[in-house]
Parts: sequence; C-alpha cells; structure tokens
Amino acid sequence: MNASDIDLPDVLSEVQAAFARYEDALVNNKVEVLDELFWNSPTTLRYGATENLYGYDEIRAFRASRPSQGLARELLVTVITTYGRDFATANCEFRREGAERSGRQSQTWMRTPEGWRVVSAHVSLLG
Repeated sequence: MNASDIDLPDVLSEVQAAFARYEDALVNNKVEVLDELFWNSPTTLRYGATENLYGYDEIRAFRASRPSQGLARELLVTVITTYGRDFATANCEFRREGAERSGRQSQTWMRTPEGWRVVSAHVSLLG
C-alpha cells in the first residue's frame, strides 16, 4: 500500500457516512441499524466496557437486551482513516451525558458486498 492509498476522498466520505449512521443508531437505540452495520460473521467481535462478545450472534443478543436509556453522548474527538478502498478504522473519544469520565471507541470497518460493516469494535472507559 502506498501513502496515496490512505484517505482516498471518496472512500473516506463513504466511511464517514457509515460512521455517522452508526452513531445516530447508537444514541437513538436503532437496534436494527446497529445489527445491520456489524458484519454477520462468527469472526466479528466487540469488546465492551463490561462484556466480551464473540461473533455476530452474541453482539446481536447483547444489543437486543441492553437498556435503551442513557445512550446520549458527545463525541469529543473522532479520527477516521481509510486504507485503500476496502478497509478503515474509526476511533473516537466520547462523554456520556452527566458522566465525569470519558470513554473510547475503536472500530475496524470493511467493505462487503452489502456495504461498509464493522468487523471489530472495542469500547472502554477512562478511569
């Protein structure tokens, strides 16, 4: 990969739009959109602040059972980087409404025939 393959404008725009759609679904508890944006694969994983989820089915079950209150948050810093036409990372620092400490979210995105999908995610809170 060459440096010129990083952050191709059209690809970066696509991933930024997918990330914005994910963020809207997250804070508005649009579970069906969250499920859609994770790659439906047993190799997809999500490490949360209190849970480790292996495979799409575990992630989907978690989303279906989590509380729908207290989801609003402010994004403090967001860094999205694309590598070529089919791979990207999205990292952000956030603060939940009323929370004193901030959190971090990392996502690895991959272009699939269905569109951009999260294949790996990690959420943690700063102590």
